[in-house]
This record gives sequence, C-alpha cells and structure tokens, in this order.
Amino acid sequence: MTAVTIQCCAPIAREPLSESDAADLAVMLKAVADPVRLRLLSMIGSHAGGEACVCDLTPGFDLTAPTISHHLKVLRTAGLIDSERRGTWVYYRIIPSAVNKLGALFAPLAEPARRPVELELTTV
Repeated sequence: MTAVTIQCCAPIAREPLSESDAADLAVMLKAVADPVRLRLLSMIGSHAGGEACVCDLTPGFDLTAPTISHHLKVLRTAGLIDSERRGTWVYYRIIPSAVNKLGALFAPLAEPARRPVELELTTV
C-alpha cells in the first residue's frame, strides 16, 4: 500500500500570506491589472521564440511610444519581464518563475479550505 498526500488548495486558500509575500505579489498583480500591460505581457509571452522586440509591440496599440515604454517599465519593475538591448531595439521576454508564482497563487482553487486534504491511494 502506498500513501500519497495531495494538496487540493491554492496557497491563498491553504494559509494566510506573509506580509512580505503579499507585498511582492501585490506589485505583480497591480502591474497586470492594467489592460495595456496585460496585453503586452500576453503579446510578449505568445510571440515566436518567447520574446518580442518593442517594434513588434507598439503597432498593436493606439498609444505613443513613450506610453508603451512606461507600461513595459512597470512590468519590468514588477519582475514579470526582462529586457535586452540589441542595437537600437529592446527585446522583452517573460520571467517564467514570476508568472508561475502569480498563476500558482490561485490555481487550483476549487473550494476554499483551511488545510490540505489528504487522500490515501492504495495500490494492489
């Protein structure tokens, strides 16, 4: 017989967040709470090769280049994207660990629970 412990609840439902974790996550959540920044993050992540040049991003918006740069800076400051200058262009890529941290905060969140549910699986 083999016993396996499975935690069914997302971190936010398992236990209260620490003050520092909440502060870090709030910065990231604020960054993606803006529709332009959320679209930019999606465009960068879904771009071929997992990175996008700023020249690939700006045509998708009816905004000035300085405004796009501001939104990219907010995402970079929040730790969600990284950038690299190549010649005259800047290329952006998602930081997977940061985006995964956001995703893991809520998933899987089927039902609120205070403690992990333990399931015992029996093998014959």
